[in-house]
Amino acid sequence: MKHFFLPFEKKVGFSYSDDTLEHLSEYEKYQLSFHPERPKYLDYLPVFDNVSECLANDIHGSCLIQTHRAELRYNGTSWPVMLVGQQSGPTSDISAMKKIMQDHSAVIKWNHGMPTPAAFVKAIDAIALAERENRIVITMIDTAGADPTEESEAGGIAWKIGRCMQALAEATVPTISVIINRGCSGGAIALTGCDAVLAMEYSTYLVISPEACSSILYRTRDKAGLAAEISQITSKEGLKNGIVDEIIPEPAGPAHRFPAEALESFGNVVGQWVEAFGKAPAETLQKHRIERWKKIGQWETTTEEEIRLYEKRVSGFIAKPEKHLFINRHKRCRNELKQPQHDPVLYSKLLADNFVCQSCGHRYTRLTAWDYIELMTDSDSFTEHQETRLIIDRDILNFPDYAEKLREDRLKNGMSTALITGNGTIDGREVVLCATSFGFLGGSFCMSTGQKIWEASRIALEKHAPLIIQAAGGGARMHEGCSSMVSIPKIHLALSLVEQAGLPLITVVTDPTLGGVAIGFGSRGTRIFEHNAGNIGFSGKRVIEQYTGHKTSKDFQTTEWLRSKSFVDVVAHPLELKLRISEIIRNKTPR
Repeated sequence: MKHFFLPFEKKVGFSYSDDTLEHLSEYEKYQLSFHPERPKYLDYLPVFDNVSECLANDIHGSCLIQTHRAELRYNGTSWPVMLVGQQSGPTSDISAMKKIMQDHSAVIKWNHGMPTPAAFVKAIDAIALAERENRIVITMIDTAGADPTEESEAGGIAWKIGRCMQALAEATVPTISVIINRGCSGGAIALTGCDAVLAMEYSTYLVISPEACSSILYRTRDKAGLAAEISQITSKEGLKNGIVDEIIPEPAGPAHRFPAEALESFGNVVGQWVEAFGKAPAETLQKHRIERWKKIGQWETTTEEEIRLYEKRVSGFIAKPEKHLFINRHKRCRNELKQPQHDPVLYSKLLADNFVCQSCGHRYTRLTAWDYIELMTDSDSFTEHQETRLIIDRDILNFPDYAEKLREDRLKNGMSTALITGNGTIDGREVVLCATSFGFLGGSFCMSTGQKIWEASRIALEKHAPLIIQAAGGGARMHEGCSSMVSIPKIHLALSLVEQAGLPLITVVTDPTLGGVAIGFGSRGTRIFEHNAGNIGFSGKRVIEQYTGHKTSKDFQTTEWLRSKSFVDVVAHPLELKLRISEIIRNKTPR
């Protein structure tokens, strides 16, 4: 059998000893984690007994997640399990792979290893089936990320990923996730919000690929090695940062060269966790789940003295001109014929259009967290939570320029972090409110956001009050590595506890709501989509166009486009938010 060798495997004197592998660069360790010959999900099935496939279908991309009923025998006991595995390609046999991928239909079928909405729907259905049959759920992670195409956006991939995390957060059976190879971005986090997260020794777990990180940070993909080094993506670093519970040894060496030993080790470690969960009283499951996720994330605390140095209420709202009916048009405006437009804009028209130019789609301004707080709550009723007020972001990776960016954005936005939480009233009814400023590092989802929403959810439960969250942001924050991403399942659990208590949960989806923000709280509760909002979904427009090589459709990822796909619950102009929220609360509150 012929083998595939990575460049470092071809070097004279290279061996698979612990010492040699430890001295690989971080980027080489990343390459090792998705070596084409590493065992894939289907290769692990011999570890289990009585394996039978379920929920199979021929929908495009569905094969990227495969599901099987099975039993795992450990210490003389057979435990019923539901396997939900990401199969990133047809085989780990490199010779067979080359033959298979000469068939263009096979290339299309396997979709570059990227799951589509249909794949995530299969996972959701498998979790529900496991609950009905009382099977422990085992998810196996091997993905470069979810499918970044317009077709997947039209299929609601953001909301499907969010629903996966919600299903795991609410599962009535234990859940275990194993990162077997590379677990990257939203495709991985969809299925790692479990009661235990394990990782094969030479796997990686990351919020963004080193190439993409390098492109954003250094405006070139050539520094992917440096990006991998600063992002702390190996299983050992995941364990150190508290986002992996246990590493599964690859005792003889990497699994692509020593698969039998790796599979035996996998069976032993997973068996221990299955037995522990299987023997634990069912009534302790939720308590364990809450305790685990409560500890996820790291943050700093500041002081009132420090906050006073930058705290102010910044507004992005364009006020009505005092002397004129018009405001100046933005300088680069072009109509559909690409002709420049110079005439002033009627303020009342711009306000009615939510500050979006109807000639070219340019957004004149984005409102701040304080703008939304004032639009949604009764005058002067909002008070920031003391429990979250002093929480600030922590630079756990010493990421380049991150500390300086945080200082700059605190001064610019008058806020300690991108998200603020507090109590207020809406038409006299007490609510708990969370609001985001996109101007603070793009509103990106980070560890402090996860902790603040966790606390806000707890306060809503204590007060038995509705929870309102205004969503804005461009994804999970790469400056905090995978630790930012794993805070997303944490808030799914918190929000599920709010809903299970019968409390109204309302999310206001604003421009932009993408990536980690969309699959997190942007996918939850009764969602009010802001009138004329854009950039709402999983992958951003630019990413999709770069990946597919062609332009997205007109009005792509706008509120109206999403409404045409039946993903919108309610639409409201910012000036109508308070009225719409009040109506929803009245309708959802028992009389």
